[in-house]
Formats: sequence, structure tokens, C-alpha cells
Amino acid sequence: MGRKLALLVGINYPGTKAELKGCHNDVDRMHKCLVDRFGFDEDNITVLLDRGSSGPQPTGANIRHALAKLVGDARRGDFLFFHYSGHGTRLPAETGQDDDTGYDECIVPSDMNLITDQDFRDLVQKVPDGCIFTIVSDSCHSGGLLDKAKEQIGNSTKQNQTQSRESEEERSHSGGGFRSFLKETVRDAFESHSRHGGEDQDEQPTGDGLTKNRSLPLSTLIEMLKEQTGKDDIEEGSIRLTLFNVFGDDASPKIKKFMKVMLDKFHEGGSGEQGGVMGMVGSLAHQFLKAKLDGTEEETFKPAIEQDMGSAEEAYAGTKSWAPNNGILISGCQTSQTSADATIPGGTSFGAMSNAIQAILASDDGKITNKDLVMKARAALSKQGYTQQPGLYCSDEHVHVAFIC
Repeated sequence: MGRKLALLVGINYPGTKAELKGCHNDVDRMHKCLVDRFGFDEDNITVLLDRGSSGPQPTGANIRHALAKLVGDARRGDFLFFHYSGHGTRLPAETGQDDDTGYDECIVPSDMNLITDQDFRDLVQKVPDGCIFTIVSDSCHSGGLLDKAKEQIGNSTKQNQTQSRESEEERSHSGGGFRSFLKETVRDAFESHSRHGGEDQDEQPTGDGLTKNRSLPLSTLIEMLKEQTGKDDIEEGSIRLTLFNVFGDDASPKIKKFMKVMLDKFHEGGSGEQGGVMGMVGSLAHQFLKAKLDGTEEETFKPAIEQDMGSAEEAYAGTKSWAPNNGILISGCQTSQTSADATIPGGTSFGAMSNAIQAILASDDGKITNKDLVMKARAALSKQGYTQQPGLYCSDEHVHVAFIC
């Protein structure tokens, strides 16, 4: 009988513009469910919460290390489970290359040290044969989180393909390339900011209570990075450079690959039709990359220089590669949608999808397949007045496998 190993992460971002209310409760309920229903041993469940200052915090480095340990400790026949409740965001391309015009879907740790969809793909690729790794992400834009996994229930892939075609057509008519993409990105950032309730992401009435979405608009992410770093010159085009500058070796491998590409371009002189790298990524990039002139390159850029990378395209936003077949993603919504953080009368808060999953499991003590769980969650959320549509992403063989184990 295989072991059952889990990592549960809940982030409420207390005291920030991005504050949520239901993520800790999601984790508490899932923890109890894993023990009582699925037979997990308490010692095999790792929990990361930003509830007070005691205990390990759900920072990017801590989440990444805990995930690496979860997968690293696994052996054939084990069941692995990762639950994430918190913000999601979409990070636009920043290399300046004309063919780099995608987005990286990310989860947002408590310290803003983003973890990308490709990070998850690389992680799942390391899961031993004979293991099943189930991921539940109750966050916004989570439909693409398990990069390149087959979409069994949902339409994120179709939406992404349509958006990509529309963007390419618009760029071809406008003279195209990365400069046009940057204009689209700025426009999308402000539109997203408006859709998601403005700077404070005000709660909106829905159903029996209030909801706040779990999307972190690009403008809010930049504002929070400015507060954390004390730098005022962070803008669209320099977010990844900021993340590398702040977190160094603890930054996402995808961020380090990006930095490696930018260093190569800097050495080549940064020339190009768009006016050079420096003109595209802003003053922060200029100041940061100039550190090499002070003789600090080897130490400052060591994490990027040593990062394994086959080609520059691996650093491109939205880069797709081999699809993992032993990972199962249940997303709170489609890539283009937002997931609800709800509060009902009496003060109880939760993620709408997490709450739906708990209700479905409580109503049936038998085994429920991944497909049945997602279809029932979709129906329940629609009945409650939510527009988000959970998705299922996995290989064909895992569609009808029992949820978790």
C-alpha cells in the first residue's frame, strides 16, 4: 500500500492590498478531510500558512522547497497531494523578442516570489512512475497552471489559442512585434484592475454573502513589489528583473532562465529594432545589469549563469514543452477567469471551489472520480451564482481515477 503525502498552502496576505479571508479556512478543512476521509497520517501532511509569524511562512522559497521534498520523498505507489488557496496572476512576456508574446500563469506566495506554471510542469515531470500527484489550485487564472497538461474539462486551451490568434492578427495589422505586445499588456493591466475591483479589490455581494476574487492584477503586484523593495521604478517590462534582484537563487527557475537570456543580450550590446534591451525593460534593468561593470557580475548573476537551459525560448512567457502524464490539476477556474473568495453571514470565509469540494465529499462517503468531482463542483457553483468554471487537466487514464487516492 502506497503512502499518502500532502502539502497544503493557504495565503491570506494579511494587512496588504491583496488581503483575502478564506484561504486559511480552506486549508484547515482540507487538512481535516485528508485525515478523516482519506486516511492521511498527520506526520505526512505539511502545512504552510501566513497565520501569524510563528512557523514556516508560505514564501516562494518555502513552497518550492516543500514541493521538491514532497516529490523527492515519493516512491512508486505513493499518492501525492498539493492544495493551494491564494492569489494567482498572469505575468506578461518581457524579453523584448518579437516571438515572446505569451503569459506565465503563476501562484503568488506571501513574499511575492512568484511560482510559474512551468515550475509545476518541471516538478511533476520528476514524480516517480507509479505515483499520482493531484493538485487543487483555488486561485485565479489557474486553468493553465499545470503547463501543457491535457484539458479534460474546461476551455482554457481554446481560449488561449483564440486570444493568441487575435493578438497575432492585431500585431500584424499594427506593425507588430514586442512593442505592440507591451501596449496590449498595459491595456490589459488596467482593464484587469478595473474588472477586479480597483486598488482595494472591494468585496461584492453575491448569493448569500460577499465575494472578493483571488486574482492579483498586474498593477497591484507592481505596487506591492514597490512596497517590499523600496524601489519606485518597477514597471511592466521589469517585473522579472525585480524578482531576480530581490530573490536571487530563491527565485523561480523560469525567472533565472529569463535573467540568463537578458545577460546574453546585454553582452551582445542590446541592439535591435526596438531600440535595444535597455529601452524595453526600463531603468531598473539598466541599473541592475550595470552591476557587471562594477566587477560584481559573477556573484550577483551566479544563479542565472548556472541555471540549466537548453535554448533561449525556454525563458519565453507561456513556453510549452513535454506534457507530464502523472499529474492531475483541478483548477478553481479557467485561465481567463477569477476564483471567488467568499464570506457568508456569520463571518465564515472560504474559497468558492474549495467549499464546493468539501460539500460534495461530505454528501457522498464513497469514492468519487476526478471527472465527477469537477462536474459536480461546476454545477454547485453555477447554482450558487458564481461564474467561475473549475477545470480538470490530466491524461486520459486519470480522468476516471478516484480523487486523491
